[in-house]
Amino acid sequence: MREVLKIDGLTKVYPSGKRAVSSLSLTVTAGEIYGFIGHNGAGKSTTIRAVCGVMEFDEGEITVDGCSMRAQPIECKRHIAYVPDNPDLYEFMTGRQYVTLLADLYGVNAMDRQGRTARYARLFGMEDSLDEMIGAYSHGMKQKTALIGALVHKPSLMVLDEPFVGLDPEAAFHLKAAMRELCAEGGAIFFSTHVLEVAEKLCDRIAIIRRGVLTAQGTVRQIVGEGTLEDVFMAEAEEHA
Repeated sequence: MREVLKIDGLTKVYPSGKRAVSSLSLTVTAGEIYGFIGHNGAGKSTTIRAVCGVMEFDEGEITVDGCSMRAQPIECKRHIAYVPDNPDLYEFMTGRQYVTLLADLYGVNAMDRQGRTARYARLFGMEDSLDEMIGAYSHGMKQKTALIGALVHKPSLMVLDEPFVGLDPEAAFHLKAAMRELCAEGGAIFFSTHVLEVAEKLCDRIAIIRRGVLTAQGTVRQIVGEGTLEDVFMAEAEEHA
């Protein structure tokens, strides 16, 4: 099975001396939705930013579709679409201009970009808003625009930080469908979430991180057994309190 994302011994220590992530290793394969779960401050966003090349790390290696984030950062990023938890978009652009910019950066041809933009705008209920200025958007509209921009170039790896926060139920439903479709076409998803029920139902595999260290990883069935993900998560919280 093709390894889309491989993290091997990732360690990040901040200048303050805080060890945000310690010797973290995991692999996400083609066709897989991989959930990354942990409390605020556990190291989820630090890991995600390192994976996407927006944060340097101290030890370890990250590869995306065989490209090293250390040795080939630009080539590595060509395979990734990243949507942070609070998208910081260009407010002087319209939503369509922003999506077009991303399509240009990733070399998507005119026919594909038009078709995909129209499709995802319709999917996320942005057909009537995509030509408005981003500066006038709500948080949810910015998030939807960021998702359209991420999907327009069909990345090998889609990395999402808390993607369901701020989305209305209909948009969340369509995002799950788009995630499954990307994986069915050979891509992979790596996303963090606080919504344990979503992770349990949506993910093929999950990892739980606490204080920068992975405390569990595997298929949902392997981790939850006869219980629920919430049971496992709360039991781990008590064990590591």
